[in-house]
Amino acid sequence: MAQYANYDDRELADLLRQHDHKAFNEIYQRYWKKMLLIAWNHSQDNGIAKDIVQEVFVNLWQRCNELHIENLPAFLATAIKFQVFKYYQKEQRRSELAKENYLFNDISLDEEKLDARFLEEFINGIVEEMPERCRLVFKCSRTQGLKNSEIAELINISEKGVENTLTRALKIIRCELKNHGISLLLVLQILDSLRK
Repeated sequence: MAQYANYDDRELADLLRQHDHKAFNEIYQRYWKKMLLIAWNHSQDNGIAKDIVQEVFVNLWQRCNELHIENLPAFLATAIKFQVFKYYQKEQRRSELAKENYLFNDISLDEEKLDARFLEEFINGIVEEMPERCRLVFKCSRTQGLKNSEIAELINISEKGVENTLTRALKIIRCELKNHGISLLLVLQILDSLRK
């Protein structure tokens, strides 16, 4: 087991895909406390946080041979946040959570809009873990609404470079959503409802 402590995250993720139980144990030992803290920060409840961390690690083991994990801590943190969302959705406490943590102005707290807000936060979490240039180009395009030519001029790369980077960013998002069992069509429907 000692040799596994010397492996980096990518090596452990590769071994995990081969159903290596010792690699899984090392990942668990390396990250369970950090994931518990993230779960607690989002739930403010020790019992819920422990259940969520356990669920994420059980799911990681059960689906290990089908997951393509680029960044292990980012993957686990995103999985924790999504599991918190699912917990509150299941327990019908999302409106309480939303009132405490989100400012909706004139938007009503109906089910569809809450789904959209949480999903938007989930995607924002994925974006924040992207490589720097990828994150910058994506935010310029999607958040600031800049055209490819404007982004190219702003960060001093070609328009083709902007297109390639956006394609990469969208691929990362699609892959993470797929890994968490969320269809892109559902995402687009929910986000579209938020804009109405």
